[in-house]
Amino acid sequence: MANYPSSQSIAVILDSIADGVFTVNSEWRITSFNRAAETILGIPREEAMGKPCCEVFRSSICETQCALKETINTGKSIINKTIFVINVKGERIPISISTAILRNAKGELIGGVETFRDLSQLEELQKKLYEKYSFTDIIGRSLPMRKIFDILPQIAQSDATVLLVGESGTGKELFARAIHNLSTRRKHEFVAVNCAALPDTLLESELFGYKAGAFTDAKKEKPGRFAIADRGTVFLDEIGDISPAMQTRLLRVLQERIIEPLGATKPVPVNVRVITATNKDLAKYIRKGLFREDLYYRIHVIRIEIPPLRNRKEDVPLLIRHFLSKFNRLYNKDITDVSDSVMVVLMAHDFPGNVRELENILEHAVVLCPGGLVELHHLPPDLLPGEHPMVSGNHRLSLKELEKMHITNAIQQCNGNRTAAAKALGIHPSTLFRKIAYLGLELPDQDGRHRNK
Repeated sequence: MANYPSSQSIAVILDSIADGVFTVNSEWRITSFNRAAETILGIPREEAMGKPCCEVFRSSICETQCALKETINTGKSIINKTIFVINVKGERIPISISTAILRNAKGELIGGVETFRDLSQLEELQKKLYEKYSFTDIIGRSLPMRKIFDILPQIAQSDATVLLVGESGTGKELFARAIHNLSTRRKHEFVAVNCAALPDTLLESELFGYKAGAFTDAKKEKPGRFAIADRGTVFLDEIGDISPAMQTRLLRVLQERIIEPLGATKPVPVNVRVITATNKDLAKYIRKGLFREDLYYRIHVIRIEIPPLRNRKEDVPLLIRHFLSKFNRLYNKDITDVSDSVMVVLMAHDFPGNVRELENILEHAVVLCPGGLVELHHLPPDLLPGEHPMVSGNHRLSLKELEKMHITNAIQQCNGNRTAAAKALGIHPSTLFRKIAYLGLELPDQDGRHRNK
């Protein structure tokens, strides 16, 4: 006859485990509760014993998607599902849970067991990583972004006019705000104007204001955006879309630092810094006679090119964490991450809408995802037209495959320069070389160093 350990021996074994463990009987009442469970949840064992598990283990899935109940109903164990629990202090603790069925010596179902691991330290490390690669609300660890981060403080300390060039959705206004917030003008107004959104007549009154009686409906004086931003910063977005007539007026403001409100009899001096942005090729516009060359050189004192998201794919995981955190707060959700399959799809996507598109994708996913991990079916349908070749069937990319794709992309973005790629990835070059050998990456013989000096 087999010798089974005594209940006292089982209690000693459970208390030696670093993960929290509790068991329930067929009535969902707690029958054992180890020391780690006490520590993580902050609930003494004597208070937990005999109580319904949902009163003790207050998790984000207890009411609607109880993992232990699912295991008992289906007979299938759950492994490392990420959720949140509320401890005795009311704090939200990220954990991973695993479940299994408990059976007696005759094989009869008598309850269930759940183990859980505190992920707080891991979350804190991820938070520190995010903060390390965050620059006044701009997220990035890629080499192109770090180069911009390096020069933004110096640019901010000057009063030079800045031209931000980048595709729609790259976050040009975020960069403009960062320059303002790092400057000596930060205590004064930052005023943004979308030049493409207004016709000439409205744009003129918005920028320069008008006096009472300047036209039929002008009952009282209205200050323009330049006047409101006095001693601060004016951000003129989509500057390439303004008419030649408005270009002439704007040129005078930049040259003489004066504005003329509609109906005014004399010019008004203004002290503003001007930052402009465009997604157009202004040099081509000049050749076509659509943009004044003298205005171009006035706004082109300092030029910052903001890379599209497809050229800085190593920033995608950081941006995903940032947006998940943002939408968790907005929608009161507890989504912890995206699945490997979702990460593959997002890393393979070209993002024609750039960061704004990624933000919209994740908002859609958070709205549909009840909690835990974002899965493929939570993504917008148009992101997966039919079966995606990299995630078809039940295939889930391994961490090794994800790392391989991540490193290959970084090296491609650095034109084959391994040293620059290591810097962009935040690792030592020798570590990168070891990973290349371990992953069996096939890279071009040309290492690109002569192009990245």
